[in-house]
Amino acid sequence: MRIGIAQINAVVGDFPGNAKRILAAYRECLEKGAELVVTPEMSLVGYPPRDLVFKSQFVPKCLQALDYLADEVKAVPLIVGYVDFHEGETGKPFRNAAAWLEAGEIKAKFWKTLLPTYDVFDERRYFEPGESAEPYLWKGKRIGVTICEDIWTEDYLQRPYYDRDPVAELSAKGIDLLINLSASPFHLGKPACRREMLGDIAREAAVPVVYCNSVGGNDQLVFDGHSMLVDAAGNVTAQLSGFTDSCRVVDVFSPAETEDLATCDTEQLYDALVLGLRDYVHKCGFSSVCLGLSGGIDSALTAVIAADALGAENVRGLTMPSPYSSRGSVDDSFALAANLGIRCDEVSITDAFAAVKQSMATVFERKGEDVTEENMQSRLRGLFLMSLSNKDNHLLLTTGNKSELAVGYCTIYGDMCGGLAVISDLPKTKVFEVSKWVNRHGERIPWNTITKPPSAELRPDQKDQDTLPEYDVLDAILELYVEQHLGAEEIVGHGFDETMVRWIQRRVDLNEWKRQQAAPGLRVTSKAFGMGRRMPIVQRFV
Repeated sequence: MRIGIAQINAVVGDFPGNAKRILAAYRECLEKGAELVVTPEMSLVGYPPRDLVFKSQFVPKCLQALDYLADEVKAVPLIVGYVDFHEGETGKPFRNAAAWLEAGEIKAKFWKTLLPTYDVFDERRYFEPGESAEPYLWKGKRIGVTICEDIWTEDYLQRPYYDRDPVAELSAKGIDLLINLSASPFHLGKPACRREMLGDIAREAAVPVVYCNSVGGNDQLVFDGHSMLVDAAGNVTAQLSGFTDSCRVVDVFSPAETEDLATCDTEQLYDALVLGLRDYVHKCGFSSVCLGLSGGIDSALTAVIAADALGAENVRGLTMPSPYSSRGSVDDSFALAANLGIRCDEVSITDAFAAVKQSMATVFERKGEDVTEENMQSRLRGLFLMSLSNKDNHLLLTTGNKSELAVGYCTIYGDMCGGLAVISDLPKTKVFEVSKWVNRHGERIPWNTITKPPSAELRPDQKDQDTLPEYDVLDAILELYVEQHLGAEEIVGHGFDETMVRWIQRRVDLNEWKRQQAAPGLRVTSKAFGMGRRMPIVQRFV
């Protein structure tokens, strides 16, 4: 049996566009000899649609597009992910669904059984789960069709979330093949986890597994693809590339050699950021971006990602020295721009800074300079960058990293201004790691930018470590506190100084108000600030 895996990049709510993408992939698979074609979860809708499903015409237009697809599908069946109504008198109004299209008709519908409500997922807000999992008979084969979470068994979650196991239910009824339509977002380590899980499922059910995953960026989430065929022995015998839309026809029941297209974690992080940036910009209707270039490593890495995602001609840099900026930082900004082939202009904020201080002198009643004046500089840069964004219709990128965002080492309405926070889920130590990887074949980021001590340059001789712990220590503590949810005593038990641990924890808690006003950031770790972490601003728990 030759099955086409159509790993497509859908746009949320673009039913005509998604239908065209599905049909193009379907026809490509037909040309390659497919007897059945599979698309990802909600391939007709884009994932996640979130509260768009409550719009009165959203699901009707989805079903209209599904009927159009059915009319276009002839002898070779197509399985499509979509959203349907739940016809029951009680329960949630919609279904996360898949349709089997064949001979111009909708031959069968399948409902998602397990609906995740953890981390970035909130499906029980919208959908009613399927009541039963039934095999579908086709060409003498009993096929189990599942949707994403339906295959995530308790062994791969922190604790059992469900009292049902759709794969076990299907296996008990007898299946020859398991198909999974998925929209499984990327985070570091996720592709390897999926491979292991699918191998275990195939061995336990003793059937091949066809896994078709979404690819592309939608808001903060990046979907990495890595669709695959796993044989009944648990071996990956075919795998599609990650982070790109593609189609492949696989022979399900024929013996094949094991394939391994695994890439290193650093490369996956970089590819995810490039894809997430590209799709965010283009799906929001922009064609170009701008950003501030400080001569530091964060803005340099963001610029490289942008150039690779959009082309150098669509990236505009602005370096804005203040009285405390070193000439070396300005030179590093221009060196970066030359290496990447992007335009960079220099606009000093010195006069504007002096004017603001003079204007506020009476109000401040001759009080000495402090962090207020540091923030003035950052906010002036934000003003200049937003002006460039407005004038030339660039999307402004913010350049702060996860370590800074965690402890509030950033200026609201200053360096936090922008439409997308590209590296806000990369801890500073990862920023260094990825930047060195970027230079693996030659200098793109000036080496001086990578090796010099990080500094905001908002006061004389300022260094980040005047305020923050060393980044390797800070990031290790943040990993334990933010991602693993450990308390102070548990973190201290890992060998860290208690005063430092409690200072970092308190900074994280007190700066929730900043993070909730930050630009959306691309999620690449298992616990990103934003939609996957929901903390109150007003609270007194210490």
